[in-house]
Amino acid sequence: MGKIRVAIIGVGNCASALIQGVEYYKNTKDTDFVPGVMHVNLGGYHIRDTEFVAAFDIDKNKVGKDLSEAIFTHPNNTTKFSNVPHMKVKVERGMTHDGLGKYLSQIIQKAPGSTSDVVGILKEAKTDVVINFLPVGSEEATKWYVEQVLEAGCAFINCIPVFIASEKYWQRRFERKNLPIIGDDIKSQVGATILHRTLTNLYLDRGMPVDRTYQLNTGGNTDFLNMMERERLHSKKISKTNAVTSQIKARGLDIDADNVHVGPSDFVPWQKDNKLCFLRIESRHFGDVPTYIDCRLSVEDSPNSAGVVIDAIRCCKLALDNGLSGALRAPSSYFMKTPPRQHTDTDAKRLTEAFIKKYGKKQEKPRKRKKGKTQSKRR
Repeated sequence: MGKIRVAIIGVGNCASALIQGVEYYKNTKDTDFVPGVMHVNLGGYHIRDTEFVAAFDIDKNKVGKDLSEAIFTHPNNTTKFSNVPHMKVKVERGMTHDGLGKYLSQIIQKAPGSTSDVVGILKEAKTDVVINFLPVGSEEATKWYVEQVLEAGCAFINCIPVFIASEKYWQRRFERKNLPIIGDDIKSQVGATILHRTLTNLYLDRGMPVDRTYQLNTGGNTDFLNMMERERLHSKKISKTNAVTSQIKARGLDIDADNVHVGPSDFVPWQKDNKLCFLRIESRHFGDVPTYIDCRLSVEDSPNSAGVVIDAIRCCKLALDNGLSGALRAPSSYFMKTPPRQHTDTDAKRLTEAFIKKYGKKQEKPRKRKKGKTQSKRR
């Protein structure tokens, strides 16, 4: 079915893990098990069919470099698990707007010169899908890039907590352009949010209320450094909180806002791309006897979401192949923390599998041989 031509906005740890992963699994058989992806071959597209054709950043140490080199350039600090050959893709100078926060600006410098012609580059590269990996809080920068993506005629995957796919205004904009979008705010394979949602649903399934809960996270990557600037956290806290409380409200129950705290806690430099989650749920047994659970999760943050992005890319391409437009509700509900419509993770996976089955490449059934006749050998 050909390649999926992908452009990346923000060449940070997430971009590094994604690009490494495509290289790492390029020779995997369709029948093999790969941690973190739904299918090696999803709807007719193998992992290796993802081809990176353009990239944008503002860091002077990354702009101008080949993408294969830029993904391993400081301050990127995720685990290197695959060598990436020269890609012949130059990192272009992107738009800054609010993409560079107070603390992040202390460790990187903006590349000199003006913003590249994003629309022209995307068109020339014949880009299918654009992925947004900008820092948390990049509200204006994200909206600026979305306008470029719409003009260039590309599908869009919004991996950060700026509300695009979940907003009616942007949904209609993509519908009018006959382009699909998946968003907002990528879930990890097994991360803090998915663990919190799963434990919440376990309690509710067993008839136990969630009286109070918190989720505190620490890490040492630039995302956590950026989130030290608390005013950039507004949409992130909304996204992570709603991902959990939506599961409670779906049961016709409620929880007071003062009894829920979900969000980053602090930046710990030596943790690098490792993320620690500290999670607590307080509840009651029969007879209102109190019970609680404390949980600690340790994950490498960026690889934890890279496989999910690989699946989102391929679902976006299936949508393009089938002329679908606007927010892709089923894939968004499974891949994202703040989709247009929340579902339980079990239902979200079922809906996404149905989407893949419906819009994936249909395999031709082998023709039955007629009795009494033989086929001539091909020369």
